[in-house]
Amino acid sequence: MDHEVETVPASAPAPAYEDLAGLMEHVLLRPDLSETDVAQGVELAKRLGVAAVIVRPSDVDLAARWMAGSAVVLGTVVDWPYGTETTAVKTYAVRDMLRRGVKEIDTVMNTGKLISRQFQYLEVELVQMADACHQSGAILKVILENQYLVEELKILACRICRRAGVDYIASAALEDMPLLKEYSKERLKLKAWGGIDTLEQAQEFRGAGCERLQSEHSKAILDCWRAVVEKAPVVS
Repeated sequence: MDHEVETVPASAPAPAYEDLAGLMEHVLLRPDLSETDVAQGVELAKRLGVAAVIVRPSDVDLAARWMAGSAVVLGTVVDWPYGTETTAVKTYAVRDMLRRGVKEIDTVMNTGKLISRQFQYLEVELVQMADACHQSGAILKVILENQYLVEELKILACRICRRAGVDYIASAALEDMPLLKEYSKERLKLKAWGGIDTLEQAQEFRGAGCERLQSEHSKAILDCWRAVVEKAPVVS
């Protein structure tokens, strides 16, 4: 995978490596990853100094030990990738992951319930999940499957997440970010969920207001970003 090195205009503030690394989430969710692969991915996340590493639920115990003493936050997914489990299953899974040391949880909003306009169902479910996270000092991020949603439902999803106390709302679509930002009403942070393969894409999502950028390609992206930082003019 090739990444073009971008340049920074001389008039812009000097960039720092942490400007981008502090937004990145290194994701280790592929089903074919061995425990050795996960261990190496966790070590890579620590070396890169990213914001968080997201592992499969079955890897949480191992990852928590491997990450001991690291500033990188441990995250996982609950009811991913479809979000169709019952509320009881979801809330149990959230509490189980929190007990195991997870500090960030990503879950998928139940798209079928949203399309069916079961808004109270969704709000009650997310309230329970968000409250469990916040009681443990953790955060909840909710992923929208925006490819199935009309604009009205995306707006209503933002409202549900705001009312439920969710911390982040996430989408894989760059074109959805202005709408999500507008209707988050500065109460929800934005996250780019997956699909970021290059520095250019990371910068586009960052420019759209995303405060978290998830990728399997964190090293390649941050290597390119480091080159940008090193080429930037020194501001005296």
